Amino acid sequence: MSPRPSFFSPYAHEFVRVGCGVPAVRPADPAANAASILDLVQEAHAGKTAVLVLPELCLSAYAIDDLLLQQTLLNAVEVEIAGLCAASRDLDPLFVVGAPLRSQGLLYNCAIVLHRGRILGAVPKTYLPNYREFYERRWFQSGARVVGRTLSLAGQDVPFGVDLLFRSTGTCALIAHVEICEDLWVPNPPSGFAALAGAELLLNLSASNITIGKAGMRQMLSLSQSARCLAAYAYSAAGPGESTTDLAWDGQTGVFELGAVLAEGERFKPGPHLTSVDVDLGRIRAERIRQNSFGEGSFGDGAAQAPTFRAVTFALDAPEGEIPLKRPIERFPYVPSDPARLHQDCHEAWNIQVQGLAERLRSTGLNKLVIGVSGGLDSTEALVVAAKAMDQLGLPRAHILAYTLPGFATSDATKANAWTLMRGLGVTAAEIDIRPAAQQMLKDLGHPYADGQAIYDVTFENVQAGLRTDYLFRLANQNGALVVGTGDLSELGLGWCTYGVGDQMSHYNPNGGVSKTLIQHLIRFAARHGGFDAATAQVLLDILGTEISPELIPAGDGKPQSTQAVVGPYALQDFNLFYLTRFGFKPSKIAFLAWSAWHDVAAGAWPKDIAEADRRSYDLAEIKGWLRLFLTRFFANQFKRSALPNGPKISSGGSLSPRGDWRMPSDASATAWLAELEANTP
Repeated sequence: MSPRPSFFSPYAHEFVRVGCGVPAVRPADPAANAASILDLVQEAHAGKTAVLVLPELCLSAYAIDDLLLQQTLLNAVEVEIAGLCAASRDLDPLFVVGAPLRSQGLLYNCAIVLHRGRILGAVPKTYLPNYREFYERRWFQSGARVVGRTLSLAGQDVPFGVDLLFRSTGTCALIAHVEICEDLWVPNPPSGFAALAGAELLLNLSASNITIGKAGMRQMLSLSQSARCLAAYAYSAAGPGESTTDLAWDGQTGVFELGAVLAEGERFKPGPHLTSVDVDLGRIRAERIRQNSFGEGSFGDGAAQAPTFRAVTFALDAPEGEIPLKRPIERFPYVPSDPARLHQDCHEAWNIQVQGLAERLRSTGLNKLVIGVSGGLDSTEALVVAAKAMDQLGLPRAHILAYTLPGFATSDATKANAWTLMRGLGVTAAEIDIRPAAQQMLKDLGHPYADGQAIYDVTFENVQAGLRTDYLFRLANQNGALVVGTGDLSELGLGWCTYGVGDQMSHYNPNGGVSKTLIQHLIRFAARHGGFDAATAQVLLDILGTEISPELIPAGDGKPQSTQAVVGPYALQDFNLFYLTRFGFKPSKIAFLAWSAWHDVAAGAWPKDIAEADRRSYDLAEIKGWLRLFLTRFFANQFKRSALPNGPKISSGGSLSPRGDWRMPSDASATAWLAELEANTP
């Protein structure tokens, strides 16, 4: 077995590079076609690709009609299969080619699976189209009943049947299944049964001709199959060189993973071409464990039709050396870089928050809200949501009792922004200076600050945070109102909140499912599309430039207290939170993904409106250090999440509600996660 791949290789983190190739074929010329196929296999080998799928009947060409019944052609195909075996002995990729094959006096439309000079198996097509422009039953037999058989091919005894799975036992471990074109278009594709039997990588060799709109249908089928099967689906269709006597061909290729497009090739490209991308098998495996309804699919009525699969084993080893990840990785998992998708996400998130808060008010029979407004990001978003919830309920915004609660470190700028925002939204605004009460409490506690000493410890901070929440709850009692929470998902993940009588607690928290990195975009969305007047929209935009700070410790050097200097950059910590809680990835894999996304400012797309000054990189040492801190804080602060107030889940990335997406004991240890990070991350 080869040595473990480098940390800087995707193969070390359960990725596998999958390619879809389209050779330039010549009708009924197996020798020329084999040469074109071999060129693509060699290109895949050079590009560190592990698995390559090629089109249906690409060794003979598809559109050759009755020439498929010619013995001369069939003999030539078998000769070229032997040639491909010999030529690929020193090439790494597992590759799959389409060819007509004879067995027991019948002809089958087959996928031939080859690896390093060995024919691993031949899979016949199950569903033969015999409608419109296709007449495959004129030449071929269905492979539906071909199970448990072998055939002799290129001097080898080759497993033959629709019951084959291909399982690698090498350092690139995977389980693959092959189906052909029309097999995907039926109600129960063979790949569905294969996925239930363990196949993670589903390969489709196609010769689907192109007509207007058909490419979208192929993409939809491949996407949906990857989503239903919790798998990756690789599709390669016939392209240049096929006969255009009555049909045309576009060479459509694509790799799809869990319902998302990973990569698509250029259609109608005149020459041979290869599209490759890194598939995350670890993500697929994690999803299958998490989504228990997937396993229950094997108990359905259709399960009786599924074959008992035979596993063909082979040793596919990962390429050596450092290999750049070939796959789009969002720097901000909660914030898509595609502007249209970001706009849609902000629209939905905002409406989820508004609907949740409005429904909570409606169900309690109350008609007033109490909220603390600091002039920072979180309270701004919560106040805007509260205003829209009142609009939705047909209640005056004056029913929102908004308070700014300045403490020892509140800046003039944030307080001014808070007042401008409260006035602009038309809420009932007031100010309560908490400093006298805080001074008295610190004196009662015998804290050194009460005697004039500049001691700014956690007690000093939490006296202020606790008083603010205490005032808000008592104001709610006094006015028959609900306290609106302002803490966000990122703060909950890091435990950056004061427990109990503090900002961890409220009657309802519309921000609890929103990451810090998304909140700024929600505020910008509100400014542009919320229907507010120009002055209010402008203050919303001004607040986006505010330093993220709890404003609890006086600035000694003229700079405000910085949250990110203590808990780390939210850009990285949101990345860590997403991949730890959503997929359960190992810390070393999270570090690799973060390094791939963040080490090069110029690589990849940035979300809209991220300022140039904020577009920075992080090296692996920084990433590892902040991830270590994240893991330590995440485990140590579960007790705060175990007592969360209600609030709506916002993102498919998940929430941290103990009643929903995240349940763990408060005394769990981070030791194993920290050890894995240290052992496997340089």
